[in-house]
Amino acid sequence: MVSKKAAGVSPSPTLAIDSKFKEMKANGEDVVGFGCGEPDFDTPEHIKQAAIAAIMGGETKYTPAAGTLRLRQAVADKFLRENGLSYKPTDIVVSNGAKHSLVNAFMAICNPGDEVIIPAPYWVSYPEMVKLADGVPVVVNATEENNFKVTAAELAAALTPKTKAIVINSPSNPTGMVYTESELREIADFAVENNLYVISDEIYEHLIYEGKHVSIASFGEKIKDLTIVINGVSKTFAMTGWRIGYAAANSEIAKAMANIQSHASSNPNSIAQAATVAALEGGMEAADEMRKQFKRRRDFMVDMFSSIDGVSCKRPNGAFYIMMNIDDLIGRTMYGVTIKDADDFAKLFLDVAKVAVVPGTGFGVNNYVRWSYATSMDNIVEGIERLKKFLHAAEF
Repeated sequence: MVSKKAAGVSPSPTLAIDSKFKEMKANGEDVVGFGCGEPDFDTPEHIKQAAIAAIMGGETKYTPAAGTLRLRQAVADKFLRENGLSYKPTDIVVSNGAKHSLVNAFMAICNPGDEVIIPAPYWVSYPEMVKLADGVPVVVNATEENNFKVTAAELAAALTPKTKAIVINSPSNPTGMVYTESELREIADFAVENNLYVISDEIYEHLIYEGKHVSIASFGEKIKDLTIVINGVSKTFAMTGWRIGYAAANSEIAKAMANIQSHASSNPNSIAQAATVAALEGGMEAADEMRKQFKRRRDFMVDMFSSIDGVSCKRPNGAFYIMMNIDDLIGRTMYGVTIKDADDFAKLFLDVAKVAVVPGTGFGVNNYVRWSYATSMDNIVEGIERLKKFLHAAEF
């Protein structure tokens, strides 16, 4: 029998949808996928060449568990250059993807029963990670009217003596929304006043289409000391498979995270670490072009959704996701199936129209589905045409 902890952890719905999509595609079905959050661009050439050079140069051995000194210095330089944050290499922990960094962070700060406030819609893995660290996820629902963002007042309403931390994800997966500087300052003041850690997931920081990214840790030494900044190279540099994420925190937390990692997985891939140095030091031309393409796709999809009866959406400011509101479809019977929630809609949409989207239930909301526009314009056009036909042909 598996442990109670393992039995209480749910599988990732985004990976489950992507797996089913790939299985259908492998079986020859004409299916279009909008599930997995992975840029459809290739890793820039100079990064790949750095990896090849690392292999040929024999950089294939163990490194320090927290990453090579060269890479941790490059990460520290990045934080100072782009975010106005001063960290020492010893404050940096490089991990096997940002997901791994998050697990390390929760394990470093949570004692059994500690509560972690998570705004919803949330990235599917946050609550499960908190559970793995023996913490208790406390969900605070953000409304579409407030652009899926929570306020300090809403966080205060969830505060208890057991509250240990707050999760902030900006730009957000799944909503694509971006917290403004003033909104973040209010949350920072609340965290400092109540001595709460902030887990700031900033993995999409370079995929912003309006406004600018601001790190909550940049508002002074008090909030910086309480913040664990999570980032990585997967989204910015189309390096999802390279599995390199990193965290920055005060020296005590960083040491704890490095110790945990040393026993759990040891160091991240040495070759990918060398490639990440090249990514961080090699300029942003490829990332800028990728962002332009994403913005074009986003604008097209938002315009299309706004013209289709029965669905709607907010225009996201960042990342590469759109949360499509299906409120008007809940309770209706389509193709002989009564749509009770997003799970029902997503399953029916995949079965009938052969389009894979991610139901919002995994993100803590029941009346939305997430579309990723990290796919070609051809796929986007085809997927939306299938949505129109799917809805038009349905007998309500």
